[in-house]
Amino acid sequence: MTTARLPLFPLNTVLFPGLVLPLNVFEERYRAMMRELLTIDDAQPRRFAVVAIRDGREVAPTAPGMPDQTALPEKGPAAGFGSDPVQAFHRVGCVADAASIRERADGSFEVMATGTTRVKLLSVDASGPFLTAEVEEIPEEQGEEAGTLAEGVLRAFRNYQKRLAGARERSLTTSELPDEPSVVSYLVAAAAVLDTPSKQRLLQAPDTATRLREELTLLRAETAVLRHLPSLPVVDLTQTPTYPN
Repeated sequence: MTTARLPLFPLNTVLFPGLVLPLNVFEERYRAMMRELLTIDDAQPRRFAVVAIRDGREVAPTAPGMPDQTALPEKGPAAGFGSDPVQAFHRVGCVADAASIRERADGSFEVMATGTTRVKLLSVDASGPFLTAEVEEIPEEQGEEAGTLAEGVLRAFRNYQKRLAGARERSLTTSELPDEPSVVSYLVAAAAVLDTPSKQRLLQAPDTATRLREELTLLRAETAVLRHLPSLPVVDLTQTPTYPN
């Protein structure tokens, strides 16, 4: 297995291989990370690892009982993640390759990155100006009947789209969807309106076929619910939000 030590960027979302991740970076620990990445030659990948924060693990410091409004905000690379930061994160994440890093006049950054490879989080180091992690690459295995399952997921996703109230021209259309099973599995996982735990389960599926099977179940269940909820808020499946840190 290939291992590497990379800067670590925890988020309240799940990044999948092949998906674009825009970031608005303003916290000092992540500004320091971006400044470090900018020292890498343009010809080399500027990589960092993205992991999803476990629900309820990123908290402000509080005194016993009611929060202490006079307490100074916690600082440092592990601020908000406790004394053992690795416990605050899901153990499977994704490497991001920063295609562009633009520093603003106020010292914050606009970053556009793309997910590349799944990784397992082995350890977290908080001794520097930003978190770093030892990660191990997770190979993508196809599994049995991945191709057939991908076809079924695309059909289910088409029906799911039709049921989503407000899906408009900018939404994904069947003609825009690829047919390579692993790409289908990640694209549908990212586009479906699911909570973070559900998306995390899809990310860490042992192989493409398993991920597709779970997506098929989820899409059919969500579509059945949507049949009884005809008036939902507008959802644009291709609109990717900017995640502030």
